[in-house]
Amino acid sequence: MRPQVVAHRGASHERAEHTLGAYLAALDTGAEGLECDVRLTADGHLVCVHDRDLRRTASRKGTISTLDLADLSELDFASWKNPWSELDDEAPDRDEELDRVLTLRKLLETVADYDRRIEVAIETKHPTRYGGLVEKRLVEMLRDFGWDRPGSPVRVMSFSFTALQRVERMAPDIQLVQLVEHAVSWRMLRRVIGKDWIVGPGIDELRESPRFARKMAGSGHDVHVWTVNTAEDLELCLQLGVKAVISDRPAYMLELLDQ
Repeated sequence: MRPQVVAHRGASHERAEHTLGAYLAALDTGAEGLECDVRLTADGHLVCVHDRDLRRTASRKGTISTLDLADLSELDFASWKNPWSELDDEAPDRDEELDRVLTLRKLLETVADYDRRIEVAIETKHPTRYGGLVEKRLVEMLRDFGWDRPGSPVRVMSFSFTALQRVERMAPDIQLVQLVEHAVSWRMLRRVIGKDWIVGPGIDELRESPRFARKMAGSGHDVHVWTVNTAEDLELCLQLGVKAVISDRPAYMLELLDQ
């Protein structure tokens, strides 16, 4: 069975990551899942942003956790991706709604309204000044959608084992993905994670350590791999029997799989 193709921060190779425009582009090309990172604003909103500060994606100083949603909503989160676009006379007019900060609620509403089942992999970022409040707010929101029950299209991911334990205590039916940054950390994690948890290693580690790759494949856990962007890396995932590939280039991955 071929792996699920999950759009990493949307179609982020072509569009500015974590914007509604990037996610709609991914859905339009057939992505079966969407991946996002979430952080909490100062006034308690979950927003889809990877970095703790605004320098890379909004070209200004400021930390997500110290700003209200209203402050963030005034910023352009897309121009950094294509800084020369304003000089292109033939470029289509931009829809600013697609380029603003994206709340998790808006992303989930988009998924709920879509005409086919879309799965969502939500990563909680740590360390953060709000600690476990991130998971608490996330679970509360998933309950609003009825997505804290078996069959939910949502799974929660983190590099933090403690964060995933929090989610498990609050909502034991939500699927969990233990992200694995380094092969060496797997030695400890494999002893403590739940037997039905998914594991999420990075493609770089799998590529560089065939031994680690074999251990992942034989772990008894479903494996979801990030960030898979080339034909060679996809082929490695197919050899390992990976269940999901998380890619900046979901359209390209689907094209390769269809061949």
